[in-house]
Order: sequence, then structure tokens, then C-alpha cells
Amino acid sequence: MTSTDTTLREMPGDSGLPLVHHSWGFVSGSMATDRSRFDKYGPVSWMKALGRTWVSAAGPDAVGEVLTNRNRVFDSGPGWSFLIGPFFRRGLMLLDGAEHHTHRRIMQEAFTAARLAGYLEPMNRTITESLSRWPEAGMLAFYPTVKQLTLDIATDTFMGAEAGAEADRLNTAFVDAVRAGTAFVRFPVPGLRWSRGLAGRTLLENYLTPRIAEKRTGDGTDLFGALCHAQVEDESFTDTDIVNHMIFLLMAAHDTSTITLTSMAYYLARNPEWQDRCRDESLALGSEAVAYGDLDRLVALDLVMKESLRLVVPVPGVMRWASTDTELLGYRVPAGTHVAANLWGVHHFEEWWPDPERFDPGRFADDRREDKVHRHAFMPFGNGVHKCIGMYFGGMEIKATMHQLLQRYRFSVPDGYEMPMDWSSLPRPRDGLPVTLHRL
Repeated sequence: MTSTDTTLREMPGDSGLPLVHHSWGFVSGSMATDRSRFDKYGPVSWMKALGRTWVSAAGPDAVGEVLTNRNRVFDSGPGWSFLIGPFFRRGLMLLDGAEHHTHRRIMQEAFTAARLAGYLEPMNRTITESLSRWPEAGMLAFYPTVKQLTLDIATDTFMGAEAGAEADRLNTAFVDAVRAGTAFVRFPVPGLRWSRGLAGRTLLENYLTPRIAEKRTGDGTDLFGALCHAQVEDESFTDTDIVNHMIFLLMAAHDTSTITLTSMAYYLARNPEWQDRCRDESLALGSEAVAYGDLDRLVALDLVMKESLRLVVPVPGVMRWASTDTELLGYRVPAGTHVAANLWGVHHFEEWWPDPERFDPGRFADDRREDKVHRHAFMPFGNGVHKCIGMYFGGMEIKATMHQLLQRYRFSVPDGYEMPMDWSSLPRPRDGLPVTLHRL
């Protein structure tokens, strides 16, 4: 071991199995959803996976310290680049320091309240059109169906046009790029995850690049156009910047919204009293499509969304990299160390969340606010300067979709059904979440 590795011996931890170490648990997601490491070693420990030494941060104290990053030593770019850099290079999440600050300031122009309100009209139209193609009743594989819906929303709201015949190819490209990050074989072998991810990235670049010139001269009403027009003082995005940010934003909006809508549908199907409560709230608005000013009136739906984000956090782990020697809760972390911050554990440890596996949206109600038990107890969008810039866009998309869905359908799952989860890359149901639809 190098001198850097020797310092990690002062920290509790282990290498895992010979040769492969903890690589399988890392790429399968099983380590992120298992608290045994926290019970054995505490909130900070070291491990080996994918040929690297990692520090695992678990629990709100350790994860909060890493993400708030007060001393600016835990960098996001090199932390994520090892996993997803070739596929989402120079996306906002992969930038740090002054460069990140500048890009975020420019990008924020595409996510102002006025911009969000403008995105809602085409979003509502797309939701209405997509739901009109759903069956009147019967069994529906919810996850792949709503994944197509969020792709329709992303292509229409982000780019002002339907993907049309290319929709399936774009969808596959997104999935391949995301899942490549946890590839066990991390070089391009044809047919394997890494190679498919690189091909997906190339397809997305080839789709977006020819459309930039038209978007720069357009009215900028969609998000693609807004990024092309965004300017703060004399700073704006280059064509390359726009492609990089669009690929990252399309992935983030498409996949994380799909995951959250799926988990909400699952928990509402299992808890019909909450489904009825949310439906009554939507019906009380008296409009098929929600208006921007009415989003805050969907109080019960907001509670369900937050509890679903807690139980199935769309990004279970966040990656960082120590840019200089530092410490974490009293343990020395040498420069060049990869740090994995476990968001799933923050939301599931009973030390902070009573009966954490139980679906209980009332946790977030004003009279309880269990999320306030610790300032870092609830972090579905991360924290610090890299907190998700699209969190309000995502919340709007999810509420707008659920608002229309609840008014059209009642949906259920069999008694005793539990959604089987695949936690590798981003979480998804292994069986696609089969639900039974009942047209209202």
C-alpha cells in the first residue's frame, strides 16, 4: 500500500473479497441500501471497489459535511468523472469552483419562475396527449409507460419538438449512458455496458448539435432555446457547453422524474386512502391541467412526493473527491481519495426516522416535520452548491403528471405486492411495476 493507503488504516473499514473487493456490492447498489456497514464501522469507513480506495460517508452528519463542503475540499467533478465522466462530461454536476459558479449562474436563467411557468403549458399538453394513449382499463407496466411519457415531456418541453421516430433511440441512449457508470468492465468491449454508454453519448451529441443554430435564432421558449439565449453580464454558453448541459439535463429530468412518479404510483396504489385524498385535492381545483399558481394547493400530493423521494431516493449515492488532505468527523481523508456519500441511508436510519420503512407522508406535515430532526435528515436533491438546479422543474413535472393521472384513473396493485427494486445505477422496478388501471 502507498503512504496514502496507510493513513486510511487509521479509519475503520475493510478491503472485502480478494481481487474483486467490494466491487459487486458497489455496482449492484446493494451496499447503498444496506446499513450493516454503518452498524459495523460507524458513519465513516474505508473500502476498496473498482480498483480504488473509497471513503464511505453514511448518516446525516457525515453526508451533510461532505455535501455542504464548507472548506471546499470535496470536489464533485473528479468524484463523478470516474463513474460517469465519459458519458456526461462537463455537465453542471461535474464542474467545481469558479467555473461551476459561472455555469450555474447562466443556467439559472433557464429555471426562473417565469421560465418554469412558460414550460408548464407545453408540459401539460404533452401529458394530456400521452395519457390519452393509455388503455381505458386493465394491467399496465407503469415504469416503462411513464418513462416514455417523461421522454415525451423532455423532448417537447426541452426542445420544442417531438422526438418522433427517434424517441426509442433517444430513450435507449439515455438508459445506456446512465447504466454505463456502474459497469464492472470499464473499457469499451462491444456489447457491454461501457461501450453501449459511449455509443449512447455519441447518439445524443449527434442529435443535439445540428439543432443549436436554429435554437440560437429562435424565441427561446423551450429549455434548449433558453440555454442558447441565457446570458449573465457578458457570459454565455458555447455550443459545446450547451450540448454537454443538455445531455446532462435531459438525463436528470427524464430518469429522476420517472423514478419518482413510479414510486409515487406504487405507494398510492398500496395506500388507497392517500390516493383518494390526492385525487379529491386535484378535483377540487376544477381543471384537467394544473396551473402554475395552483401547484402549491396540491398539499397532499406534495407530502406523498416527499415521502416517496425519502423511501426511493432517485440518486442513492453521491460521489466526491478530496482535493487536498482533510478530515471527516475526525478521520483523516488524504488528498486524492474518492468519497461515496450514502443518501439512501440518510433517509432510512431509524435513529432519525421513526419506523423508516413505513410509507407515512404525514411525516412532512406542518404538525410533525420529522425531516427537521436533523438539518441533513432529508436530502433527495443533494445539498450545498451542487444541489439539483432542476428540483423545482422536476417537482412541477411530477405534480402536473400526477394531477392529470389521478383525475383519469384509479390504480391498484394486488394485496401483499412489494415492488422489487434494482438499485444498480438509478433505482427501477425489476418487474416494471404492473398496476391495474380503472378508468374514472
